[in-house]
Amino acid sequence: MKQPVNSTYRATAPARPKSLPRANEAVYNTAVADADPILLVSEPIRPERLMALADLSFGDMVKAVVDVTRRLVALGAELHSDEEAALLQQGSAQVDLWGINIYPDKPRPEWIEFDPMINLRPRSGNRSRFVEDPGARQLIIEIVDALVG
Repeated sequence: MKQPVNSTYRATAPARPKSLPRANEAVYNTAVADADPILLVSEPIRPERLMALADLSFGDMVKAVVDVTRRLVALGAELHSDEEAALLQQGSAQVDLWGINIYPDKPRPEWIEFDPMINLRPRSGNRSRFVEDPGARQLIIEIVDALVG
């Protein structure tokens, strides 16, 4: 059953598989940390919330994935692929998802970076990590500006 998407729903990142040690390596730390909480945003959040997410993760940056059709933003995971998976579980289509990094302290024209690996889609015509379509970039900016801060 799908959860309703709103600004209070928290998804969790899928569990990452444990890597097996090589024959000559010892395993010293086998504990697995809890999955990162992912905030799915469909209603505007305050700038303070974005700063808190940055402080909890990378300090000056928050990873995000934007669904350009459903106008949703997934925030707060360590990996864009975890945010992408959370949106896919909520019914998003892969073709509509674009990864970005948000730098809350930078001025608005400079605060979004379009460079995550999930954007590399040669079959769809996007042959680099950068969102090459200017229309898609503009739509992502509009959605993020409307929902985040």
